[in-house]
Amino acid sequence: MNSMELALHPLRRHLARLVARCVTLIEGVINPYRPELYYMRGPGPKCRARRQGTLRD
Repeated sequence: MNSMELALHPLRRHLARLVARCVTLIEGVINPYRPELYYMRGPGPKCRARRQGTLRD
């Protein structure tokens, strides 16, 4: 390696990190679907009320 390549090595590494972060950001904007926001958490209060009503009868 010559001195110019050695001087540019940290700059290339920094640029590669910057590009990786930009790609991650763009992928997040382009693909906004996040399944963890939409999964069902179980029965709600209406379902529990119906079940309690059928269990009492």
